[in-house]
Amino acid sequence: MFHARFWAPLFLCCAVLIASSSQSASAATLCVNPSGSHGCYSTISAAVAHASAWDVINVGPGTYKEDVVIGMPLSLIGAGAGVSIIDATGLANGIFVDGFDNAGLGHINIAGFTVENANWEGVLVVSASDVVLRDSKIVNNTKATAAFTGEPGACPGQPAFETDETGDCGGGLHLIGVWNSTISGNTITKNDDGILVSDETAASHDILIIQNSVNDNPGECGIVLASHPPFGAIGSKHHGDYHIIVEDNDVENNGVQVGGAGVGIFSDGIGQGRSSQHVISHNKLIGNGIGGVALHTHVGPNFGLPADNMDGNVITNNYIAKNLADVDDTATGGRVGININSGGGGTPVNGTIISHNVITDEDIDVAVNTPTWVNIHLNDLRGGKVGVANVCTLDDPSCKGGSDASENYWGCAKGPGGWGCSTTSGPNILFTPWLSQPVNDDDDKDQH
Repeated sequence: MFHARFWAPLFLCCAVLIASSSQSASAATLCVNPSGSHGCYSTISAAVAHASAWDVINVGPGTYKEDVVIGMPLSLIGAGAGVSIIDATGLANGIFVDGFDNAGLGHINIAGFTVENANWEGVLVVSASDVVLRDSKIVNNTKATAAFTGEPGACPGQPAFETDETGDCGGGLHLIGVWNSTISGNTITKNDDGILVSDETAASHDILIIQNSVNDNPGECGIVLASHPPFGAIGSKHHGDYHIIVEDNDVENNGVQVGGAGVGIFSDGIGQGRSSQHVISHNKLIGNGIGGVALHTHVGPNFGLPADNMDGNVITNNYIAKNLADVDDTATGGRVGININSGGGGTPVNGTIISHNVITDEDIDVAVNTPTWVNIHLNDLRGGKVGVANVCTLDDPSCKGGSDASENYWGCAKGPGGWGCSTTSGPNILFTPWLSQPVNDDDDKDQH
Protein backbone atom coordinates (compact mmCIF):
# COMPACT_ATOMS: atom_id res chain seq x y z
CA MET A 1 0.00 0.00 0.00
CA PHE A 2 1.43 3.39 -0.92
CA HIS A 3 1.55 6.15 1.68
CA ALA A 4 -0.02 9.52 0.91
CA ARG A 5 2.87 11.46 2.51
CA PHE A 6 5.33 9.96 0.03
CA TRP A 7 3.01 10.26 -2.93
CA ALA A 8 1.86 13.86 -2.40
CA PRO A 9 5.19 15.64 -3.21
CA LEU A 10 5.52 13.56 -6.38
CA PHE A 11 1.97 14.58 -7.37
CA LEU A 12 2.80 18.25 -6.84
CA CYS A 13 6.09 18.08 -8.71
CA CYS A 14 4.45 16.36 -11.67
CA ALA A 15 1.68 18.95 -11.76
CA VAL A 16 4.24 21.78 -11.84
CA LEU A 17 6.27 20.09 -14.57
CA ILE A 18 3.22 19.49 -16.73
CA ALA A 19 2.09 23.09 -16.37
CA SER A 20 5.57 24.43 -17.09
CA SER A 21 6.16 22.29 -20.15
CA SER A 22 2.79 23.19 -21.66
CA GLN A 23 2.99 26.91 -21.07
CA SER A 24 3.42 29.12 -24.09
CA ALA A 25 6.58 31.25 -24.26
CA SER A 26 4.47 34.18 -25.42
CA ALA A 27 2.36 34.44 -22.24
CA ALA A 28 1.76 38.01 -21.09
CA THR A 29 1.31 39.50 -17.62
CA LEU A 30 -1.73 41.71 -17.01
CA CYS A 31 -2.53 43.70 -13.89
CA VAL A 32 -5.63 44.82 -12.01
CA ASN A 33 -6.21 47.50 -9.38
CA PRO A 34 -9.43 49.22 -8.29
CA SER A 35 -8.57 52.52 -9.98
CA GLY A 36 -7.37 51.02 -13.24
CA SER A 37 -4.17 53.05 -12.98
CA HIS A 38 -0.68 52.37 -14.37
CA GLY A 39 -1.99 50.48 -17.36
CA CYS A 40 -3.99 48.04 -15.26
CA TYR A 41 -7.64 47.02 -15.56
CA SER A 42 -10.09 48.15 -12.89
CA THR A 43 -11.91 44.80 -12.69
CA ILE A 44 -10.69 41.23 -12.73
CA SER A 45 -13.35 40.29 -15.28
CA ALA A 46 -12.08 42.92 -17.72
CA ALA A 47 -8.55 41.55 -17.42
CA VAL A 48 -9.80 38.01 -18.03
CA ALA A 49 -11.78 39.20 -21.08
CA HIS A 50 -8.62 40.73 -22.59
CA ALA A 51 -6.30 37.89 -21.66
CA SER A 52 -5.02 35.14 -23.92
CA ALA A 53 -4.37 31.54 -22.97
CA TRP A 54 -1.52 31.06 -20.48
CA ASP A 55 -1.45 34.74 -19.41
CA VAL A 56 -0.82 35.72 -15.81
CA ILE A 57 -3.16 38.24 -14.17
CA ASN A 58 -1.80 39.93 -11.05
CA VAL A 59 -4.56 41.44 -8.91
CA GLY A 60 -3.57 44.24 -6.55
CA PRO A 61 -5.00 45.06 -3.12
CA GLY A 62 -8.63 46.12 -2.99
CA THR A 63 -12.20 44.87 -3.09
CA TYR A 64 -13.64 43.69 -6.40
CA LYS A 65 -17.42 43.30 -6.55
CA GLU A 66 -17.82 40.73 -9.29
CA ASP A 67 -18.30 37.13 -10.38
CA VAL A 68 -15.13 36.17 -12.23
CA VAL A 69 -15.63 33.55 -14.98
CA ILE A 70 -12.55 31.76 -16.32
CA GLY A 71 -12.74 29.77 -19.56
CA MET A 72 -9.11 29.47 -20.70
CA PRO A 73 -5.77 28.40 -19.21
CA LEU A 74 -4.42 31.24 -17.10
CA SER A 75 -3.06 32.20 -13.70
CA LEU A 76 -5.02 34.55 -11.44
CA ILE A 77 -2.77 35.73 -8.63
CA GLY A 78 -3.96 38.01 -5.84
CA ALA A 79 -1.90 40.03 -3.40
CA GLY A 80 -2.94 37.73 -0.54
CA ALA A 81 -6.00 36.55 1.35
CA GLY A 82 -7.53 39.56 3.11
CA VAL A 83 -5.76 41.90 0.69
CA SER A 84 -7.28 41.07 -2.72
CA ILE A 85 -10.97 40.52 -1.98
CA ILE A 86 -13.68 39.30 -4.37
CA ASP A 87 -17.02 40.37 -2.89
CA ALA A 88 -19.76 38.47 -4.72
CA THR A 89 -22.74 39.94 -2.84
CA GLY A 90 -25.89 39.24 -4.87
CA LEU A 91 -23.95 37.21 -7.45
CA ALA A 92 -23.87 33.47 -8.15
CA ASN A 93 -20.19 32.84 -7.41
CA GLY A 94 -17.01 34.71 -6.67
CA ILE A 95 -14.93 32.64 -9.13
CA PHE A 96 -16.35 30.20 -11.68
CA VAL A 97 -13.87 28.02 -13.62
CA ASP A 98 -16.16 27.04 -16.49
CA GLY A 99 -15.13 23.92 -18.34
CA PHE A 100 -18.79 23.08 -18.92
CA ASP A 101 -19.01 25.73 -21.67
CA ASN A 102 -15.31 25.51 -22.59
CA ALA A 103 -14.54 21.87 -23.34
CA GLY A 104 -11.06 20.66 -22.50
CA LEU A 105 -10.36 23.47 -20.03
CA GLY A 106 -7.26 22.98 -17.92
CA HIS A 107 -4.15 24.56 -16.42
CA ILE A 108 -5.75 27.11 -14.08
CA ASN A 109 -3.85 28.61 -11.14
CA ILE A 110 -5.66 30.70 -8.52
CA ALA A 111 -3.91 32.04 -5.42
CA GLY A 112 -3.99 34.82 -2.86
CA PHE A 113 -7.65 35.89 -2.60
CA THR A 114 -10.49 36.24 -0.17
CA VAL A 115 -13.75 35.16 -1.86
CA GLU A 116 -16.91 36.05 0.05
CA ASN A 117 -20.68 36.61 0.08
CA ALA A 118 -21.69 34.63 -3.06
CA ASN A 119 -25.26 33.35 -3.33
CA TRP A 120 -23.99 29.85 -4.10
CA GLU A 121 -20.38 28.66 -4.06
CA GLY A 122 -17.55 31.01 -3.35
CA VAL A 123 -15.46 29.12 -5.92
CA LEU A 124 -17.05 26.72 -8.45
CA VAL A 125 -14.89 24.57 -10.75
CA VAL A 126 -16.62 22.44 -13.40
CA SER A 127 -15.22 19.95 -15.94
CA ALA A 128 -11.60 21.07 -15.72
CA SER A 129 -8.18 19.52 -15.13
CA ASP A 130 -4.89 20.67 -13.62
CA VAL A 131 -6.50 23.28 -11.41
CA VAL A 132 -4.47 24.64 -8.49
CA LEU A 133 -6.28 26.67 -5.82
CA ARG A 134 -4.01 27.74 -3.00
CA ASP A 135 -3.45 30.19 -0.17
CA SER A 136 -6.89 31.78 -0.31
CA LYS A 137 -9.76 32.37 2.08
CA ILE A 138 -13.29 31.34 1.10
CA VAL A 139 -15.69 32.73 3.66
CA ASN A 140 -19.37 33.47 4.25
CA ASN A 141 -20.72 32.15 0.97
CA THR A 142 -23.95 30.24 0.20
CA LYS A 143 -26.04 33.27 1.11
CA ALA A 144 -29.17 32.16 -0.77
CA THR A 145 -31.82 30.33 1.23
CA ALA A 146 -31.95 26.56 0.82
CA ALA A 147 -34.30 23.88 2.14
CA PHE A 148 -33.97 20.10 2.33
CA THR A 149 -36.44 18.60 -0.15
CA GLY A 150 -34.82 15.30 -1.08
CA GLU A 151 -35.11 16.20 -4.75
CA PRO A 152 -32.32 17.04 -7.21
CA GLY A 153 -32.11 20.60 -8.41
CA ALA A 154 -33.61 22.12 -5.28
CA CYS A 155 -31.81 25.47 -5.39
CA PRO A 156 -33.58 27.90 -7.76
CA GLY A 157 -31.21 29.81 -9.98
CA GLN A 158 -28.33 27.35 -9.94
CA PRO A 159 -27.04 25.85 -13.20
CA ALA A 160 -28.82 22.72 -14.39
CA PHE A 161 -25.65 20.66 -14.09
CA GLU A 162 -25.81 20.94 -10.29
CA THR A 163 -28.23 18.06 -9.83
CA ASP A 164 -28.07 17.36 -6.12
CA GLU A 165 -27.66 20.49 -4.05
CA THR A 166 -30.71 20.26 -1.85
CA GLY A 167 -30.07 21.73 1.58
CA ASP A 168 -26.73 23.40 1.04
CA CYS A 169 -26.74 25.06 -2.42
CA GLY A 170 -23.04 25.03 -2.96
CA GLY A 171 -20.77 25.75 -0.03
CA GLY A 172 -17.34 27.33 -0.06
CA LEU A 173 -15.55 25.41 -2.82
CA HIS A 174 -17.27 22.99 -5.21
CA LEU A 175 -15.38 20.80 -7.69
CA ILE A 176 -17.59 19.04 -10.29
CA GLY A 177 -16.00 16.68 -12.80
CA VAL A 178 -12.48 17.83 -11.89
CA TRP A 179 -9.30 15.80 -12.16
CA ASN A 180 -5.52 16.01 -11.65
CA SER A 181 -5.88 19.03 -9.39
CA THR A 182 -4.60 20.40 -6.07
CA ILE A 183 -6.36 22.33 -3.29
CA SER A 184 -3.76 23.56 -0.80
CA GLY A 185 -3.29 25.98 2.06
CA ASN A 186 -6.75 27.55 2.01
CA THR A 187 -8.98 28.72 4.86
CA ILE A 188 -12.61 27.81 4.24
CA THR A 189 -15.11 28.92 6.87
CA LYS A 190 -18.70 30.07 7.49
CA ASN A 191 -20.12 28.50 4.32
CA ASP A 192 -22.46 25.49 4.17
CA ASP A 193 -20.15 22.75 2.90
CA GLY A 194 -16.50 23.62 3.18
CA ILE A 195 -15.13 21.63 0.21
CA LEU A 196 -17.51 19.58 -1.94
CA VAL A 197 -16.24 17.23 -4.67
CA SER A 198 -18.91 15.69 -6.91
CA ASP A 199 -19.41 14.13 -10.32
CA GLU A 200 -22.46 15.52 -12.14
CA THR A 201 -20.66 16.34 -15.41
CA ALA A 202 -17.78 13.84 -15.32
CA ALA A 203 -15.79 11.73 -12.89
CA SER A 204 -13.81 13.63 -10.28
CA HIS A 205 -10.52 11.89 -9.62
CA ASP A 206 -6.83 12.20 -8.74
CA ILE A 207 -7.27 15.29 -6.58
CA LEU A 208 -5.04 16.28 -3.67
CA ILE A 209 -6.71 18.25 -0.84
CA ILE A 210 -3.91 19.16 1.53
CA GLN A 211 -3.14 21.50 4.44
CA ASN A 212 -6.40 23.41 4.37
CA SER A 213 -8.26 24.80 7.38
CA VAL A 214 -11.93 23.86 6.99
CA ASN A 215 -13.72 25.05 10.12
CA ASP A 216 -17.12 26.33 11.24
CA ASN A 217 -19.15 25.53 8.12
CA PRO A 218 -22.39 24.85 10.00
CA GLY A 219 -24.87 23.71 7.35
CA GLU A 220 -23.13 20.66 5.90
CA CYS A 221 -19.82 18.77 5.98
CA GLY A 222 -16.26 19.98 6.17
CA ILE A 223 -14.94 18.00 3.19
CA VAL A 224 -17.33 15.92 1.06
CA LEU A 225 -16.54 13.34 -1.63
CA ALA A 226 -20.05 12.80 -2.97
CA SER A 227 -21.44 10.89 -5.93
CA HIS A 228 -24.40 12.75 -7.47
CA PRO A 229 -26.74 11.97 -10.40
CA PRO A 230 -25.23 12.68 -13.82
CA PHE A 231 -26.43 15.79 -15.59
CA GLY A 232 -29.07 14.89 -18.16
CA ALA A 233 -29.54 11.35 -16.86
CA ILE A 234 -30.80 11.53 -13.28
CA GLY A 235 -31.27 8.07 -11.86
CA SER A 236 -28.67 6.36 -14.03
CA LYS A 237 -25.20 5.15 -13.06
CA HIS A 238 -23.04 7.99 -11.75
CA HIS A 239 -19.69 9.09 -13.18
CA GLY A 240 -18.07 8.65 -9.76
CA ASP A 241 -15.35 10.05 -7.52
CA TYR A 242 -12.11 8.14 -7.00
CA HIS A 243 -8.42 8.47 -6.11
CA ILE A 244 -8.83 11.58 -3.95
CA ILE A 245 -6.33 12.23 -1.16
CA VAL A 246 -7.47 14.29 1.82
CA GLU A 247 -4.34 14.87 3.88
CA ASP A 248 -3.13 17.08 6.73
CA ASN A 249 -6.22 19.28 6.94
CA ASP A 250 -7.69 20.88 10.07
CA VAL A 251 -11.42 20.07 9.92
CA GLU A 252 -13.40 21.26 12.95
CA ASN A 253 -16.96 22.22 13.95
CA ASN A 254 -18.64 21.60 10.61
CA GLY A 255 -22.21 20.42 10.09
CA VAL A 256 -23.34 21.20 13.62
CA GLN A 257 -26.65 22.83 12.58
CA VAL A 258 -27.98 20.23 10.13
CA GLY A 259 -25.67 17.25 10.47
CA GLY A 260 -22.46 17.06 8.47
CA ALA A 261 -19.31 15.01 8.91
CA GLY A 262 -15.74 16.19 9.15
CA VAL A 263 -14.99 14.15 6.02
CA GLY A 264 -17.97 12.59 4.22
CA ILE A 265 -17.77 9.84 1.59
CA PHE A 266 -21.30 9.64 0.20
CA SER A 267 -23.53 8.30 -2.53
CA ASP A 268 -26.95 9.91 -2.66
CA GLY A 269 -29.21 6.98 -3.56
CA ILE A 270 -30.49 8.49 -6.83
CA GLY A 271 -28.91 5.84 -9.05
CA GLN A 272 -25.77 3.74 -8.67
CA GLY A 273 -22.99 5.85 -7.21
CA ARG A 274 -19.24 5.57 -6.78
CA SER A 275 -16.97 7.14 -4.17
CA SER A 276 -14.01 4.83 -3.85
CA GLN A 277 -10.26 4.40 -3.43
CA HIS A 278 -9.77 7.55 -1.40
CA VAL A 279 -7.12 8.13 1.25
CA ILE A 280 -8.12 10.15 4.34
CA SER A 281 -4.84 10.71 6.14
CA HIS A 282 -3.22 12.80 8.91
CA ASN A 283 -6.21 15.11 9.40
CA LYS A 284 -7.49 16.65 12.62
CA LEU A 285 -11.26 15.94 12.74
CA ILE A 286 -12.87 17.50 15.81
CA GLY A 287 -16.38 18.53 16.84
CA ASN A 288 -18.16 17.82 13.55
CA GLY A 289 -21.87 17.06 13.25
CA ILE A 290 -22.19 13.36 12.27
CA GLY A 291 -18.75 11.96 12.97
CA GLY A 292 -15.15 12.58 12.08
CA VAL A 293 -15.39 10.37 8.97
CA ALA A 294 -18.78 9.18 7.65
CA LEU A 295 -19.26 6.80 4.72
CA HIS A 296 -22.90 6.47 3.62
CA THR A 297 -24.30 4.40 0.78
CA HIS A 298 -28.06 4.46 0.23
CA VAL A 299 -28.96 1.95 -2.49
CA GLY A 300 -28.26 -1.72 -3.07
CA PRO A 301 -29.54 -5.29 -3.07
CA ASN A 302 -32.04 -4.78 -0.24
CA PHE A 303 -33.99 -2.52 -2.61
CA GLY A 304 -33.49 -4.75 -5.66
CA LEU A 305 -30.97 -2.22 -7.04
CA PRO A 306 -27.32 -2.42 -8.12
CA ALA A 307 -24.83 -1.82 -5.33
CA ASP A 308 -22.90 1.42 -5.07
CA ASN A 309 -19.13 1.23 -5.37
CA MET A 310 -17.74 2.53 -2.06
CA ASP A 311 -14.76 0.20 -2.05
CA GLY A 312 -11.08 0.53 -1.22
CA ASN A 313 -11.13 3.59 1.05
CA VAL A 314 -8.27 4.07 3.52
CA ILE A 315 -8.69 6.06 6.76
CA THR A 316 -5.31 6.37 8.45
CA ASN A 317 -3.29 8.44 10.92
CA ASN A 318 -6.10 10.90 11.77
CA TYR A 319 -6.81 12.48 15.16
CA ILE A 320 -10.58 12.21 15.72
CA ALA A 321 -12.39 13.61 18.76
CA LYS A 322 -15.62 15.12 20.12
CA ASN A 323 -17.72 14.58 17.01
CA LEU A 324 -21.50 14.25 17.28
CA ALA A 325 -23.90 11.36 16.65
CA ASP A 326 -25.35 10.38 13.31
CA VAL A 327 -29.07 10.49 14.03
CA ASP A 328 -30.70 9.97 10.63
CA ASP A 329 -30.71 7.03 8.21
CA THR A 330 -27.27 5.80 9.29
CA ALA A 331 -27.83 6.37 13.00
CA THR A 332 -25.08 5.41 15.43
CA GLY A 333 -26.80 5.80 18.80
CA GLY A 334 -24.15 8.12 20.14
CA ARG A 335 -21.24 10.39 19.29
CA VAL A 336 -19.08 8.68 16.69
CA GLY A 337 -15.55 8.90 15.35
CA ILE A 338 -15.84 6.82 12.15
CA ASN A 339 -19.10 5.49 10.69
CA ILE A 340 -19.03 2.97 7.81
CA ASN A 341 -22.66 2.51 6.93
CA SER A 342 -24.65 0.82 4.17
CA GLY A 343 -27.93 2.03 5.62
CA GLY A 344 -30.97 0.04 4.54
CA GLY A 345 -29.69 -0.61 1.02
CA GLY A 346 -27.28 -3.38 1.90
CA THR A 347 -24.45 -2.31 -0.41
CA PRO A 348 -21.30 -4.20 0.66
CA VAL A 349 -18.53 -1.71 1.46
CA ASN A 350 -15.44 -3.71 0.53
CA GLY A 351 -11.77 -3.18 1.24
CA THR A 352 -12.06 -0.45 3.87
CA ILE A 353 -8.88 -0.02 5.92
CA ILE A 354 -8.97 1.89 9.23
CA SER A 355 -5.50 2.11 10.74
CA HIS A 356 -3.25 4.23 12.98
CA ASN A 357 -5.98 6.67 14.02
CA VAL A 358 -6.31 8.20 17.48
CA ILE A 359 -10.01 8.34 18.43
CA THR A 360 -11.09 9.86 21.73
CA ASP A 361 -14.02 11.58 23.45
CA GLU A 362 -16.60 9.61 21.46
CA ASP A 363 -19.38 7.24 22.55
CA ILE A 364 -18.51 4.93 19.65
CA ASP A 365 -15.03 5.12 18.17
CA VAL A 366 -15.83 3.08 15.03
CA ALA A 367 -19.37 2.08 13.97
CA VAL A 368 -19.79 -0.52 11.20
CA ASN A 369 -22.99 -1.33 9.34
CA THR A 370 -22.25 -3.18 6.12
CA PRO A 371 -22.74 -6.81 5.00
CA THR A 372 -19.02 -7.44 4.64
CA TRP A 373 -15.93 -7.27 6.84
CA VAL A 374 -14.03 -4.08 7.71
CA ASN A 375 -10.36 -4.09 8.69
CA ILE A 376 -9.63 -2.03 11.83
CA HIS A 377 -6.03 -2.38 13.04
CA LEU A 378 -3.35 -0.45 14.94
CA ASN A 379 -5.67 2.30 16.17
CA ASP A 380 -5.80 3.94 19.59
CA LEU A 381 -9.45 3.54 20.63
CA ARG A 382 -9.42 5.91 23.58
CA GLY A 383 -13.09 6.89 23.82
CA GLY A 384 -13.51 4.79 26.97
CA LYS A 385 -16.96 3.55 25.88
CA VAL A 386 -17.54 1.48 22.72
CA GLY A 387 -14.40 1.04 20.68
CA VAL A 388 -16.02 -0.88 17.79
CA ALA A 389 -19.75 -1.39 17.25
CA ASN A 390 -21.26 -3.71 14.66
CA VAL A 391 -24.78 -2.40 14.04
CA CYS A 392 -25.32 -4.22 10.75
CA THR A 393 -28.14 -6.40 12.12
CA LEU A 394 -30.18 -3.33 13.05
CA ASP A 395 -30.97 -2.76 9.35
CA ASP A 396 -30.90 -6.39 8.25
CA PRO A 397 -31.32 -9.20 10.83
CA SER A 398 -29.61 -11.64 8.46
CA CYS A 399 -26.58 -9.40 7.95
CA LYS A 400 -23.30 -11.33 8.17
CA GLY A 401 -20.97 -8.32 8.25
CA GLY A 402 -18.37 -7.77 10.90
CA SER A 403 -15.05 -6.24 11.86
CA ASP A 404 -11.54 -7.61 12.18
CA ALA A 405 -10.50 -5.30 15.01
CA SER A 406 -7.44 -7.19 16.21
CA GLU A 407 -4.19 -5.41 17.07
CA ASN A 408 -5.76 -2.23 18.46
CA TYR A 409 -5.11 -0.43 21.73
CA TRP A 410 -8.40 -0.17 23.64
CA GLY A 411 -7.39 2.50 26.15
CA CYS A 412 -5.74 0.17 28.67
CA ALA A 413 -3.55 -2.91 28.69
CA LYS A 414 -6.37 -5.35 29.54
CA GLY A 415 -8.15 -5.07 26.20
CA PRO A 416 -11.87 -4.75 25.43
CA GLY A 417 -13.99 -4.82 28.56
CA GLY A 418 -11.11 -4.36 30.95
CA TRP A 419 -11.51 -1.73 33.65
CA GLY A 420 -11.19 1.68 32.01
CA CYS A 421 -10.97 0.18 28.53
CA SER A 422 -13.19 0.65 25.54
CA THR A 423 -15.35 -2.34 24.70
CA THR A 424 -17.20 -3.89 21.75
CA SER A 425 -20.88 -3.90 20.85
CA GLY A 426 -22.66 -6.34 18.54
CA PRO A 427 -21.75 -9.63 16.87
CA ASN A 428 -18.87 -10.60 14.59
CA ILE A 429 -16.09 -8.46 16.06
CA LEU A 430 -12.67 -10.06 16.28
CA PHE A 431 -10.47 -8.28 18.83
CA THR A 432 -7.70 -10.69 19.82
CA PRO A 433 -4.85 -10.17 20.03
CA TRP A 434 -4.94 -6.58 21.25
CA LEU A 435 -2.16 -4.12 21.99
CA SER A 436 -1.14 -3.39 25.57
CA GLN A 437 0.38 -0.01 24.72
CA PRO A 438 -0.77 2.92 22.56
CA VAL A 439 0.22 2.95 18.92
CA ASN A 440 0.63 6.73 19.01
CA ASP A 441 2.38 8.44 21.91
CA ASP A 442 1.51 11.92 23.19
CA ASP A 443 4.01 13.57 20.84
CA ASP A 444 2.25 11.96 17.87
CA LYS A 445 -1.09 13.19 19.16
CA ASP A 446 0.20 16.74 19.60
CA GLN A 447 1.43 16.80 16.02
CA HIS A 448 -2.19 16.44 14.89
